[in-house]
Amino acid sequence: MVLHNTQILTRAAQALVREHFAVAPGENVLITVDTGTDTALIDAVFGAVSAAGGRPLVALIPQLPFQGALADPFLTDSLAAAAEASDAWFDFCFPYMAGSKLQDRAMKANRSRYCLLATAGAESFARMYGGVDFSALMDFQIAVSDFVGSKAGSQARFTCPLGTDITFTMDKVKLKRHRVANVPGMHTVPGAQNLYPLMETVKGKVVLQALFDEIYRPLRRPITIAVDGRIQGFSGAAAEDVARLERSLRRASGTGSQTYGYCIHFTMGFHPATRMTERHFVEDIRLPGTNAIGMGLPWWEAGGGENHPDGVIFDQSLWIDGEQILDGGKLVGPAPLVAAYEKLQPRFF
Repeated sequence: MVLHNTQILTRAAQALVREHFAVAPGENVLITVDTGTDTALIDAVFGAVSAAGGRPLVALIPQLPFQGALADPFLTDSLAAAAEASDAWFDFCFPYMAGSKLQDRAMKANRSRYCLLATAGAESFARMYGGVDFSALMDFQIAVSDFVGSKAGSQARFTCPLGTDITFTMDKVKLKRHRVANVPGMHTVPGAQNLYPLMETVKGKVVLQALFDEIYRPLRRPITIAVDGRIQGFSGAAAEDVARLERSLRRASGTGSQTYGYCIHFTMGFHPATRMTERHFVEDIRLPGTNAIGMGLPWWEAGGGENHPDGVIFDQSLWIDGEQILDGGKLVGPAPLVAAYEKLQPRFF
């Protein structure tokens, strides 16, 4: 593939390596890619790490059939050793290794700064890391993270044009966002913010338009999921979508589970340079107004399952304690966030 503007790809790689992860001279940087990853993307990130004085190692693996713990049988001891010995780890594989035993061991070793990038596309990566001024993007990201973090105990509601209407009580933020990823642990691509519910308080219905369970895809027919604390059931889906989602929900709700679990996280996407690709999940859920809804039982709860599926809605409206934050995907409040967001002018390419 050929980028419309290779300078933006170069700038995106530098933003990841220098601005986001502050790779220092002599640091060991693992770059995991699979057989679907664009070579232009690999070359750009390898070059940015080298230019920063880091020591890059590219690990090319066959594309994994599943993400997370279901990937365990397909991951090797040599890759595990490289992950534990890395100072920074950029994981472009999709399906990804986050949630696998290999990644969990590397996180417990408390050395590696892991980034769940999970995109095979050079253009997708270029938009996420080079499509806006990165410093302004991180300023806004931290402002949103701080705002959401201050709202534990608040009442939230979101809707979408297809009929989604969910209410819940907000819990504290589980994954702290760092402006510079200079501490070991899990880090993610900027452009979206998780909202964590007190799971038993989630009530209503959600109408999914895309789904990442065993595979990522737009849905031929929307799936309506009923929630009253636990997920009660779902309707409207094509037969193959029902089968995949049901298998995934039972796995994600714990070994031998006969239930579908809970809604474990919601999100608000806000990256103005993203596009709907129907292929790159990590980019698609950063579209302004997108909500990626994690389902099952989370890893931070006893007995948590594996590989929780994420359902996706678009053009959401969101209220927190009665104040409207999003209107059909457009940020409308509070005023300081709106002012910061207006600084994020996309670079078209």
